[in-house]
Amino acid sequence: MEATKAQAQGRKFSDYLLDYAIYFILGLILVVVVILEPQFLSITNFINILTQASTKGILALGCAGLIVLGGTDLSLGRIVGLSAAVTASLVQSVTYASRYYLQISEPVPLIVPFLLSVAIATAFSVFNGFGVAKLRLHAFIVTLGTSLITYGITCTYIENQSLGSAMALSTFDKAFVRIVSGTFSILGVPVPFVILYFLITAIVVYIIWNYTTLGKNMFAVGGNPEAAAVSGVNISKTIIGVYILAGILYGTGAFLEAARIQSVSTNTGFNYELDAISACVIGGISFSGGVGNVPGIIVGVIILQAINYSLYFLDVNAYLQFIIKGCIIIVAVAIDVRKYVARK
Repeated sequence: MEATKAQAQGRKFSDYLLDYAIYFILGLILVVVVILEPQFLSITNFINILTQASTKGILALGCAGLIVLGGTDLSLGRIVGLSAAVTASLVQSVTYASRYYLQISEPVPLIVPFLLSVAIATAFSVFNGFGVAKLRLHAFIVTLGTSLITYGITCTYIENQSLGSAMALSTFDKAFVRIVSGTFSILGVPVPFVILYFLITAIVVYIIWNYTTLGKNMFAVGGNPEAAAVSGVNISKTIIGVYILAGILYGTGAFLEAARIQSVSTNTGFNYELDAISACVIGGISFSGGVGNVPGIIVGVIILQAINYSLYFLDVNAYLQFIIKGCIIIVAVAIDVRKYVARK
């Protein structure tokens, strides 16, 4: 009897280690960084990490729903790049001689580029959803094709400037930049507005996932599409609905990212999908489908961004950073697969 209890406790402990192994590994990396550079632990660095994580977090929240469905999105970064480019072209200062639209002589109301950004991102995301839901294409294939299409459009759009060059779109109107760089104070510490936007977005997505029909159906379809269909769930409608939500979040993230980086080029959005997918997997969104929660995504985004920031802080070679990120993705997915097999 005692031996049986000991075995059960041993299994529980091993399951616990398995479930949270990636957090232990990433936590250990951060501990090593702090040992090497104690100055890494500062309020300024923490705010910088949260600021950089905020726009990526909004994108991850959109991508997470697609992973819950059992899919993925390789077009995220390029969709963001196109939406950000259109946004940037409309918010350049009217006093800037090399602005994209020379005919614009008065600042454009910011709601216009925001809605355009959301509309563009949603349109391409719906295209992906239609391919998956109606044409029965694998999400990997359709989003890969969309990634190439949107990148080509972005390059063409940016190169179609009045000067006929592919230089980055910059020199934005100050009101647009203040949307992200503006701050509010918490205990005397200035906190950028973009962090607040991320928290509000996370709350909205949490409500959608947990208290709406779309959210419940999303988990049902991701967990077992056959059983969901038998239960009366409209599979196609659910898939397209989740892709619409993703597109709205992509467009919102692109709008804010343009204001954060203050310069949009053909390279904007490069590998953003990898950061989003990595954050989701680290945060417990299973590639097996049907598993995940919003708090986990928030934790995953912050941890991943802390790792990225620490690598820059330690001046690690840029190429080595790609290797480290790749290893993190492989380890995270490997742990996810082991958890899935263990539960089966």
